[in-house]
Amino acid sequence: MSVLAQRSTATLSISEAEYQKFCEYFYRRTGISFGDNKRYFVDKRLIDRIQKSGAVGVGDYFERLRRHDAGGEIEILINLLTINETYFYREDHQLDCLVRGILPELVSERRKGDRIRIWSMPCSTGEEPYSIAMYLLENWPQVDDYDIEIMASDIDTNVLRAAESGVYDLRSLHRLSPALVRKYFVSAGADGFRLIDAIRQSVRFTKVNASDVTEMRRFASIDVIFCRNMLIYFDDRSRRQVVESFYDSLGQGGFICLGHSESMSRISSLFEVRKFPQAIVYQKCGGPR
Repeated sequence: MSVLAQRSTATLSISEAEYQKFCEYFYRRTGISFGDNKRYFVDKRLIDRIQKSGAVGVGDYFERLRRHDAGGEIEILINLLTINETYFYREDHQLDCLVRGILPELVSERRKGDRIRIWSMPCSTGEEPYSIAMYLLENWPQVDDYDIEIMASDIDTNVLRAAESGVYDLRSLHRLSPALVRKYFVSAGADGFRLIDAIRQSVRFTKVNASDVTEMRRFASIDVIFCRNMLIYFDDRSRRQVVESFYDSLGQGGFICLGHSESMSRISSLFEVRKFPQAIVYQKCGGPR
């Protein structure tokens, strides 16, 4: 039995210097910044992980992480320390804006059959991209006139697996009408509901680290990006970097939808504010940066 296995969670603690060291490391790998207000959240999950890893104390774990994180430890930490809170039709005024304002503007200069690319980033457990698919089917009469591609990405591999399974509980469905639940879900055991195959197969899921410029370059000619409540976890420098990557991923005149507490005007001048009746969104400015 390891020394650590004989110690309780209460006897293992992380010093201020160790906490700052870990936060700096995690920031470099993910772009996510943890302040002092997240100290309890990070400590609790990190201590639990240190014990389960078999490391002999905090210093030993950090050294293992630094030397051997390619073995999957950093992915485990990302899954533990990222917050995923979502549900179907969340902030649906933006979905209404999509079908009443954004898409009519985009397709006004396109031919029937042209592709429309929509990207949900981060997608968490899939409620957002699946909501987009359902909302288009229910509310956009031209949905069958275009080749619609819905992509969804997240840094957390656990939530991506959950999203691909398409199984949800009542909490995730609480904004949906009974008619929509009956139309798009089937029973999956006690209080569980599985999305029908047609909806699950309409979304393509991929693992992406938003702070990794190389990974972000895989996406191009995107028409609409939904990036809601992610940038609040980044510092100013990381926000600008992510926004610049989004700018490069968008096609000419592409749109980005942020969370209600986020504002592009405080991050970058690369986008102009567009005020539709349903929501305020941001559009890629023309010309070179």
